[in-house]
Amino acid sequence: MAKQKKQEARALSSTERLGLRVSAMINSPKAQLERRAAIHRLDTDTDEAWDGVMELLGETDGLHLGFTDDGGVVVTWAKPEGDDASMAAELDEEAVQVEPAF
Repeated sequence: MAKQKKQEARALSSTERLGLRVSAMINSPKAQLERRAAIHRLDTDTDEAWDGVMELLGETDGLHLGFTDDGGVVVTWAKPEGDDASMAAELDEEAVQVEPAF
């Protein structure tokens, strides 16, 4: 009988967890329809993780960040414009991907 290799589970860093949460919020059907996602900071989000993910979002072309009084962020994006309507429709169906820079 062949030995089975054990895979060790690696715990996600706080930046990875936040990145996944933000990505899920932006990719939600409602956010995609409205082209808007409200991101709220949790008590478990470290300053380093929050600042890193917000910096990444701020550097992403086509995304606009609006900081709220309660410490959250509203991410908005415009509907793609251009002469190629089929490309716009295709992009409209795809989810906005936010990948954390780790």
